[in-house]
Amino acid sequence: MTAQPDVARRENGGAAVPPYRYTAALANEIEARWQDRWEAEGTFETPNPSGPLSDGRTLDPAEKFYLMDMFPYPSGAGLHVGHPLGFIGTDVLGRFLRMTGRTVLHTMGFDAFGLPAEQYAVQTGTHPRTTTEANVERYRAQIRRLGLAHDKRRSVSTTDVEFYRWTQWIFLQIHGSWFDRAANRARPITELEAEFAAGTRSLPDGGSWSELSRPQQDRVLDSYRLAYLADAPVNWCPALGTVLSNEEVTADGRSERGNFPVFRRNLRQWMMRITAYADRLADDLDGVDWPDSVKAMQRNWIGRSQGATVRFAAPGGNAIEVFTTRPDTLFGATYLVLAPEHPLVDAILPAAWPQPGTGEELDGRWTGGAETPADAVAGYRSVVASRSDLERQEARDKTGVFTGAWATNPVNGEPLPVFVADYVLMGYGTGAIMAVPGQDQRDWDFATVFGLPITRTVQPPEDFDGQAYVGAGAAINSANDEISLNGLGVDEAKSTIIGWLAERGDGEAVVQYKLRDWLFSRQRYWGEPFPVAYAAGGESDGGPSIPRALPDSDLPVLLPDVDDYSPKSFAPDDRDSSPESPLARATEWTTFSADLDSDDERAWSEYVRETNTMPQWAGSCWYHLRYLDPTNDQRFVDPDVERFWLGPRPDVFGPADPGGVDLYVGGVEHAVLHLLYARFWQKVLFDLGHVSASEPFRRLFNQGYIQAWAYTDARGVYVPAEEVVEGPDGGFTWNGEPVSREYGKMGKSLRNVVTPDDMCAAYGADTFRLYEMSTGPMEASRPWSTRDVVGSQRFLQRVWRLFVDENDGSLRVSDAEPSDDTLRLLHRTIDGVRTDFPSLHYNTGAAKLIELSNHLTKAYPDGGCPRSVAEPLVLMLAPLCPHLAEELWSKLGHTSTLAYADFPVADPALLVEESVEYPIQVKGKVRSRVTVAASAGEDEVRAAALADEKVVELLAGAEPRKVIVVPGRLVNVVP
Repeated sequence: MTAQPDVARRENGGAAVPPYRYTAALANEIEARWQDRWEAEGTFETPNPSGPLSDGRTLDPAEKFYLMDMFPYPSGAGLHVGHPLGFIGTDVLGRFLRMTGRTVLHTMGFDAFGLPAEQYAVQTGTHPRTTTEANVERYRAQIRRLGLAHDKRRSVSTTDVEFYRWTQWIFLQIHGSWFDRAANRARPITELEAEFAAGTRSLPDGGSWSELSRPQQDRVLDSYRLAYLADAPVNWCPALGTVLSNEEVTADGRSERGNFPVFRRNLRQWMMRITAYADRLADDLDGVDWPDSVKAMQRNWIGRSQGATVRFAAPGGNAIEVFTTRPDTLFGATYLVLAPEHPLVDAILPAAWPQPGTGEELDGRWTGGAETPADAVAGYRSVVASRSDLERQEARDKTGVFTGAWATNPVNGEPLPVFVADYVLMGYGTGAIMAVPGQDQRDWDFATVFGLPITRTVQPPEDFDGQAYVGAGAAINSANDEISLNGLGVDEAKSTIIGWLAERGDGEAVVQYKLRDWLFSRQRYWGEPFPVAYAAGGESDGGPSIPRALPDSDLPVLLPDVDDYSPKSFAPDDRDSSPESPLARATEWTTFSADLDSDDERAWSEYVRETNTMPQWAGSCWYHLRYLDPTNDQRFVDPDVERFWLGPRPDVFGPADPGGVDLYVGGVEHAVLHLLYARFWQKVLFDLGHVSASEPFRRLFNQGYIQAWAYTDARGVYVPAEEVVEGPDGGFTWNGEPVSREYGKMGKSLRNVVTPDDMCAAYGADTFRLYEMSTGPMEASRPWSTRDVVGSQRFLQRVWRLFVDENDGSLRVSDAEPSDDTLRLLHRTIDGVRTDFPSLHYNTGAAKLIELSNHLTKAYPDGGCPRSVAEPLVLMLAPLCPHLAEELWSKLGHTSTLAYADFPVADPALLVEESVEYPIQVKGKVRSRVTVAASAGEDEVRAAALADEKVVELLAGAEPRKVIVVPGRLVNVVP
């Protein structure tokens, strides 16, 4: 990168740079000095409401503002210029709010558990904590250099032992709770146990609580818990030895890391019963100030739909339950499909295929050439195990295999062949569908491939020439001896058939969701250990060990040191292998002696710890709470502190205000999972009385992204973007060779990364801040252009020259009175900036400041800018460019920081224009203009227009037929 002194010399025509010019070197010196002072004086340390402050004041909840960024993962690569966009944006707002009298809480933490540090540990043997803490310190230094006004005392990392102690504690609160649907909230599991014992609540099977053994009682309770163990379909990657999230699996069913095969299989995992909150998570979006697009994404992810459960009798006394949103089409069901992972598949498999002449015809396409149904299903499962859910849903070619079993349609007694097919997912609905090919295109395609019958049950329009008809219409072919839907519309047909099914016990109306319970286990080392243990050797009833919650006094459960950080890996195609996490090999840690139970029936002395760890999502679910009270070793947050910063404010936001962070800023990529998980944890804590806010984030803002050009040579290899030269013809070359240009994200692999460290060194942090804030609206993505940064630097140099003589460093400000034009422009600028900054419209606010500085530069070319204009300019500049503003404020004679100085207020009288210019239209074209007093009435405006020389000439002495005056805008003269 070109050295700043050379840049300055070129800009100065090759002459020596004046000694007091605002160069990068001077900017860096000023910035480091003020950053040191802010830190030494604790300028941005925000007190909590615990009585009077040192100056006798008390914090007013009406003036508080909790401002928060989505915290970063501290990667080894550090920040590039795209990362701080949101951080700088919130800093500008926080500084502005402090100057308008608000008490602002703003800090920054780190989402520090995660796979990259663990991968590095596997490769090098370096403990992940060593790598993580070094990365955190690098991020802190980069953030500090940007001058962000954070309260450093409140900063946390999710890997801090005192942080994840409380993550484990919150997990135990969730594990110790159940969702009472009648009350629509979480309650302690001990209350459920008391109701079972008292007989005020019936057991699911109608049995007696007192007749159950203690392990049996525990298993009943565990089936209700919000955190529970279950066999769940997961993405198992044998080569990596771990379960992967859907986001870590490519569309073709391979691991994003290493490109290894991934298989769908059931494994016993910790789950979070987030589905219990599906309705509240959807409905409560109405109460938060979030972008409509994010609300829509969350509602779509939750996927609430009205429908019915229908039961189809199946072999062996089994019933296949199907959820459908279109029960009115039940007469058109001609086959059933189960997901390959469905637990009923194995239960209904016959020993052999039906023989010809036994009453059911067997199409040769159905068996896949297998000798038995079991062979057919096993072979098909093997094929589809490596396909991702996305690949299964989007596959155009329909595949499947017949199970050999037949079910019965409850509305007409027709036998329906039962298939397994990969286009049905166990994770949605019941994992089974009734196939109505006449009304569903996927079913139509499958039926066509396998030669299955198609029956329409909704009358399509006369001009319909497609295949499956999915629209509305009258029911057809839908009647039996007891009920007829024929002729009914969709809604009436639905309610009629649901009522009929319910009377017969074959179905009922239900609400279903796409949302699945949250898979909460990872076979990794670098994560929060679960605070649970299991009785060594299993339970007395012969079942698997029941998880025991560790007492609070045992928290935190610390990660042990291990020699090998990698999970046990297997051959890439060993789909039947089982996970073994790194913690499983720490035998001295996994096995311990304790008495975790109070009664003799379940009192063991030997226990085994859980060897999975929590996912990276865990800490980010609640870090907004720990920022409030980060050193509290008695509670995860003091209730009074939480209520002050997060509590509902019906007096400000209305009676339905849920509370929460006043403004949360981050990327839209977290619109669903992070925000959904954080809302779930918050609601559980709210239900249990631990917090006063029912939502974590009252207002959400998604900032855009900074993107960059990348360049590839003739081989398609990326070349260093900073070395590419643009030619006069608009083409680009690198080392003299032409290269191709593409636009997208900034990244190390694209060789187009620009770091904020580079920008601060070359231009100063204030220039970098101003450039990022002024290139476009905060919510919009924008291109990065290093060559344009100098424009922001030149503006700050002009501001500096208004105050400081570049040759001798003397102050150029005078006590003279400003001209009327200057005064009016100043107050228009104040009014505009006061509107733009709280709306996060920093680009337009910056433009107004540039307009004012340009005016002052022209009005006072030889110095002497009036102090009464200079000081408001500095104060308005301070949120955007705080270091320069502090330095100028100091030079103006102020000894204290301007961080809490009063932001200028516009004088309404100076916002009123003294005169107005009216364009004059004659025959539809603007022919002249006239300036009149702003207070002039229509008659005065008309007279002035008709007296204009050009209008007089055009009228040639004739009286106009009409003169139309649009007040404040124009005069239209009709000859």
